[in-house]
Amino acid sequence: MNRFIKYIPFLLIAAIILLSLFSASAQCSMCQATAESSRDAGSTNSDGINKGVMYLFFTPYLIIGTVAYFWWRAKKKAQQS
Repeated sequence: MNRFIKYIPFLLIAAIILLSLFSASAQCSMCQATAESSRDAGSTNSDGINKGVMYLFFTPYLIIGTVAYFWWRAKKKAQQS
């Protein structure tokens, strides 16, 4: 029984990842259908969708990069003093 307990966190993480993929793929299909239909109609809404996707893509990296920079700077100051 004890040897199975160490696999529980891995199984939970794998289940969360698998369950999150289903909803993400449905949203991507909806965005793709909206972009295609607006492009066929001559609208420029697809440009807005692309900008929104890029915004959502880069935001977590900017946040993590900012936190990492301030953490690195604080660690460097602590080592100097």
